Amino acid sequence: MGKLLAVALVGIAAALVVERLLTLRNRLNASREIAPVTLPNCQLIKGIESGSEDIDILPNGLAFISSGLKYPGIKSFAPDKPGEIFLMDLNEDNPRAVEMRISRGFDLASFNPHGISTYVDKDDTVYLFVVNHPHQKSTVELFKYVEDDNSLVHLKTIQHDLLTSVNDVVAVGPDSFYATNDHYFSDFILMFLEMFLGLTWSNVVYYSPKEVKEVAAGFYSANGINISPDRKFIYIADILDHNVHVMEKHANWNLTHVKKLQLDTLVDNLSVEPSTGDIWTGCHPNGMKLLYHDLENPAASEVLRIQNILSEEPVVTRVYADNGSVLQGSSVASVYKGKLLIGTVFHRALYCEL
Repeated sequence: MGKLLAVALVGIAAALVVERLLTLRNRLNASREIAPVTLPNCQLIKGIESGSEDIDILPNGLAFISSGLKYPGIKSFAPDKPGEIFLMDLNEDNPRAVEMRISRGFDLASFNPHGISTYVDKDDTVYLFVVNHPHQKSTVELFKYVEDDNSLVHLKTIQHDLLTSVNDVVAVGPDSFYATNDHYFSDFILMFLEMFLGLTWSNVVYYSPKEVKEVAAGFYSANGINISPDRKFIYIADILDHNVHVMEKHANWNLTHVKKLQLDTLVDNLSVEPSTGDIWTGCHPNGMKLLYHDLENPAASEVLRIQNILSEEPVVTRVYADNGSVLQGSSVASVYKGKLLIGTVFHRALYCEL
């Protein structure tokens, strides 16, 4: 009887493991292949060789690009090189990426930038919020942009017990923001276990110097986050649930669910086109290829444009798709006056004229 029970328990455990593995493969779109969608006027951006994970463009056409992310389980082409912030002026005929100088006193050696967001204050001061992972921790670094010499002055480092595994931020004031925690745990093994078990413990946090609180929860892995042009709605990408959540923002900074747009791809960062309200997103068609980097079968790239997300029938257009031969692991897409920038987690960056 004891042996029979042991065999039964082993069988149940094995079945559970197999079921979890199959579910994880589905969440990673492990079998998905995509047909190419090309754009006629594209070129790789010189100088960006080890990622361009997030991009934020100011209303005047200056684009900030985070580069050099080292993230657990993800390939890095420059594991010993500190991260960087690049700047591109999209008003130029042939825009180029220039590495930004960061003020003294900031620890550049451990700089590991992830998601970014800009905020333009009433006096036109430009603030740059950067998710940073020094020594695999999570902080949000606040910089001020100095236009005279295209540099960044570090103002402060923000840490909090609720900011445990920060992926992205969207600034809503000169020192306040919403942030996504893509996992509940920050330890790599526990992060994998959380993903393997399919736990929905990921969340969104509101931060200000006066108040810090959880404002949304129940995500498999909250990733990109952004805000509508009228500042009334917050958009959140759940990368492992293949969707974009629309949340209404209230006067007390709480969020309430409005709707969810289901897609067939792993949605990473979200950019909002100010003039139209369209959402542009860099996606991972097959997350398994992103995790298991293979030069013979690289991670693909995909860019979606979402129009009228608040309507009953949003329009989703696949603007760009590549099997990894040009661009591997797209994570963001952002537009300015007919010019498109596509960034990646660990690879190059692409500039296109639409």
